[in-house]
Amino acid sequence: MFTHKIVLNTLFLVLLGTQLMVASLTKKDLSEVNGSWQLRVLDSHDVRRQRANIDFHGKQMIINGFDGCNRISAHLKTQGNTVFYAKLHSSHMACRTSAHRYVSKRVKQTVKEGFTITKTKRYGIDGITVRSKHHDLFFKKMGGTDSIFDSLK
Repeated sequence: MFTHKIVLNTLFLVLLGTQLMVASLTKKDLSEVNGSWQLRVLDSHDVRRQRANIDFHGKQMIINGFDGCNRISAHLKTQGNTVFYAKLHSSHMACRTSAHRYVSKRVKQTVKEGFTITKTKRYGIDGITVRSKHHDLFFKKMGGTDSIFDSLK
């Protein structure tokens, strides 16, 4: 029993250490995540059915998308080299369910608190993790690789 706990704790620490070694993207790297991303996991909860998504436009430092209830958009700012934050602008539609309200509130909190972005792989899926002080969001890339703003002159 005791040996079993030691093995599990060691495994947990190794996995945690691996996750922490992944470097956060900087302002310069932001164009690497251009395009549309679907929110899959929020604070360890599967939230795919709420259909939240974010579009990154790295050169312009813009994000927009859907938080599960409302359209959102913002101009990103940086704090230090790897922390992004913004004041989100949002439509004011009612949420259909409590699950939609849960996702909407936490997406907005994450952006407001300031967040880091790391390229990660979870559940066998390549994606990005957006992490703030209180929330952890995992996104999967949707179709298309470029920002619509990249094609505009």
